Amino acid sequence: MRDVYESPLSARYAGKEMQFLFSPDKKFRTWRKLWIALAEAERELGLPITQEQIDEMKQFADDINYEVAEAQEKIVRHDVMSHVYAFGQQCPKARPIIHLGATSCYVGDNTDIIIMTEALHLVRQKLVQIITVLSRFAMQYKDLPTLGFTHFQPAQPTTVGKRATLWIQDLLMDIEDITHQISKAKLLGQKGTTGTQASFLELFEGDQEKCKQLDQKIAEKMGYSSCFAVSGQTYPRKLDSQILNLLSGVAQSASKFANDIRLLQHLKEIEEPFEKQQIGSSAMAYKRNPMRTERITALARYVMVDSLNPAITAATQWFERTLDDSANRRLSIPEAFLAVDGMLNLYENVASGLVVYPKVILQHLIKELPFMATENILMDAVKHRGGDRQQLHERIRVHSMEAGKVIKEEGGENDLLQRIAQDSAFGATWEKLQDLLQPENYVGRAPQQTEEFIRDFVRPVCEQYPVSEKSGQIYL
Repeated sequence: MRDVYESPLSARYAGKEMQFLFSPDKKFRTWRKLWIALAEAERELGLPITQEQIDEMKQFADDINYEVAEAQEKIVRHDVMSHVYAFGQQCPKARPIIHLGATSCYVGDNTDIIIMTEALHLVRQKLVQIITVLSRFAMQYKDLPTLGFTHFQPAQPTTVGKRATLWIQDLLMDIEDITHQISKAKLLGQKGTTGTQASFLELFEGDQEKCKQLDQKIAEKMGYSSCFAVSGQTYPRKLDSQILNLLSGVAQSASKFANDIRLLQHLKEIEEPFEKQQIGSSAMAYKRNPMRTERITALARYVMVDSLNPAITAATQWFERTLDDSANRRLSIPEAFLAVDGMLNLYENVASGLVVYPKVILQHLIKELPFMATENILMDAVKHRGGDRQQLHERIRVHSMEAGKVIKEEGGENDLLQRIAQDSAFGATWEKLQDLLQPENYVGRAPQQTEEFIRDFVRPVCEQYPVSEKSGQIYL
């Protein structure tokens, strides 16, 4: 349909798996599974519910009569009761016990937790796939010296592979946080209208132990270990804030990577993939704009801002609940996950096709190496020629400023080493100074750090969460 608004998160960015998790079909199937779990738990705790009724419900668990539910909702204006009605139409024997004692939040909130938890699993899987790709890249270029930057000003050299480990480390931190969140996932359970389980205390004729067991049984039947110990009508909306903070963290990591690639593409050192027939600019045909990494930063910015929504919602819930959370949550939570999914799909695509230009990288490095070499020159003059460190430092400072003038004001080449060679205070020949211009002598432990990091920190994570075949394996 071209005459109604369609979210670009669905149309352009998010993948099918994530879209399914937040689809109506996933939601309503989960509602039915929760109703079945409730009926089973109630039967096990002694309520007059038959196995025949439960079997009837299971028969139609995934066969949802949407047309009946939609027609009923137009009449009653209540989505949960419309689906209770539709389920009952298919299950006449079970109709009297469907949703027995429950509130709308029983299906709504428990389903939201289940979907968000499954979505976190998918996010983690994609993070591992990206890490696997970046790990191959890091190992391939662990020895390739490149100019390091602080404040985007030339600093000590590092290697291309070592720089990639910084991107990976951010993602490992995200995986650690997501894994912790998954490990403590718990359902709302069945708490009633204000969280007191009053309706179930009535159903179980005052048996408080059965009320407690009901929550535990529901959790286990849905694949969880526990439920929130206490709640109002809803699960604590702080959970939404915690989860979107995780997604904001992922967005921060992706944006850092994307911005680095955009800067490197400006320097012509590393580029994102560019298709043979791709157009970079409608006006400037020669351009290769970093469109994919720009899109990553755009989606990341959306997610980081969106994470404020559940924080404000959690902070403004009144007592046992208010309904000002509903419309906001319908937007903020699914769209954060969809945006992250689209962002990570782009991240993996870019990481898988990075184009490296070693000659440009070397050219930039050689232009700055004379400045980097001055510390070694200074130490050598003090250690082997008995020079005064403070005096020599001042002479290097003056020579460096003059060399910088030649570069910036005259557009000339860096002549710092020639100036030092001509300064008798250093006692260094031009040939000896030239020997200092070996980039690999200035990268410190970058190659070894890369190997150790991939072996000791990355590989265990990738082995714990195996990736799909398309992402390949890490080779050390």
